[in-house]
Amino acid sequence: MGYWGYYVVARSEAPLAELDALARAKEAMELRAEAPGGWQVWEYPSGDGDIGSMNVLAAETGAPALFGYVMDSDCVVVEAAAPESGAWTTCLARAAMAGYLGAGDEGLTLEDYFLEPPDAAERAVAWAEEAGYGVEAEPLVDVLSAEPDPLAENLFFRLLDRLGVVPL
Repeated sequence: MGYWGYYVVARSEAPLAELDALARAKEAMELRAEAPGGWQVWEYPSGDGDIGSMNVLAAETGAPALFGYVMDSDCVVVEAAAPESGAWTTCLARAAMAGYLGAGDEGLTLEDYFLEPPDAAERAVAWAEEAGYGVEAEPLVDVLSAEPDPLAENLFFRLLDRLGVVPL
């Protein structure tokens, strides 16, 4: 059995676990990494889902923020938001995510839920620019199109590296 839980990434002078946007999860959050510029990576291990709003977190910090919800180390839902460039959602390890979604009675596909890699990369470039980093789309497309190696959380941390916020 793999890992289920969230990674929360944002820039703030205060610890993220103390922010109102993450009040539902603050007791169970643990700091995993800090990076230059005030970036923090916190972990919230849980398969239960909702820990707060990405848009509210970005508004409260005044900076871009990002959630990565890891599903059994197979795939990751990526939710991002920034005060100016807005919110977007994609996933990592798309084949595994498609398996979790299944065919569904509604006939919805992976693309109905998540931006495709080129579109997600375009939004990620704008997100990174708002964070103060100039990044290229192609390395982001590579990560957004990759399969786990062997853990999906590795893809998430590779994405953070490509965005410029938390170097590997």
